[in-house]
Amino acid sequence: MTLGEQWALVGRFILAATFGGLIGLQREIQGYPAGARTLSLVSLGSCLFTAASRLLGGDDRVAAGVVTGIGFLGAGVILREGPTVRGITTAAAIWAVAALGMAVALELYLVAGLGTLAVMAILTARPATRRLDRLVRRWAGLETAATGVEGSQEHG
Repeated sequence: MTLGEQWALVGRFILAATFGGLIGLQREIQGYPAGARTLSLVSLGSCLFTAASRLLGGDDRVAAGVVTGIGFLGAGVILREGPTVRGITTAAAIWAVAALGMAVALELYLVAGLGTLAVMAILTARPATRRLDRLVRRWAGLETAATGVEGSQEHG
């Protein structure tokens, strides 16, 4: 591998880490776990594994291994607290950032850049999705408009 090709690879690592870091920074600002450093490392690592696999002439087994490994990492952040499950969005963000790192390694820069924007938009949409959820619950009669508490519904 030439020195120029190595520098191009280093550039891809930096880009992957930057995309992951942007998503992580947004998570940090919102007060959620898996911040800039964590998501930068996940994106960079998946980029590195994918690039190494490509360089070694590997098949898709390394990519499948990255997806599986990231799935286990994400599963570690999911917690059940009574009837509530926490950490699913963080796990999904980790998984998505790994995919972005793989896209950068495959030189799919536009896809990775737009994917980063899409992930950030989805993660920012939480207030809107909560409002939509409340509207649907009110419409369905599962929640009262004044209190926001689930109402009793008689079926008959």
